Amino acid sequence: MKNNWYVLTGAPSSGKTTTLKALEKKGYKVFYEWARIYIDQELKKGKTLKEIRADEREFQRKILRLKIDFEKKLNPKELLFMERGIPDSTAYMKMLGIENDKDLKDALKNCNYKRVFLVELIKYELDYARTESQEEAMLIDSLLEKSYTDLGIEVIRVPKMSVEKRVDFILNNL
Repeated sequence: MKNNWYVLTGAPSSGKTTTLKALEKKGYKVFYEWARIYIDQELKKGKTLKEIRADEREFQRKILRLKIDFEKKLNPKELLFMERGIPDSTAYMKMLGIENDKDLKDALKNCNYKRVFLVELIKYELDYARTESQEEAMLIDSLLEKSYTDLGIEVIRVPKMSVEKRVDFILNNL
């Protein structure tokens, strides 16, 4: 049974957060990316990004656990938008050569998103929390799409356009 949740995903620097903020301004319930939330929390404790991501495998597993715990608390009937879903972890773990993570396999069985919007990369820009190169970002884009379609979840690509047009595109495709 599908829940009423929509996922915005895409390569780093594709405009997911900006698009979610615009949806939030229109009154929609949105939830932001757990990796960035976790990084921000750890930076406030005085850690550096290098320390936070020193063990990339453990970092990805931590983010997966945060997403799993978070989604368990959500109402499946409530219309909401979230930045990245559990299948995003498949793409990131695949980049690290992790193919058979038991927690991920178990969590993927419960992914019943209504629809996934894959936001296309506009212009890659590094920031304080990104560690991927532009080439890795492009690979992540294709791995993300495959992660969802392999589960039978519909993925709609959101083309390069203004934030306002992206929001309209998404809302017209609910």
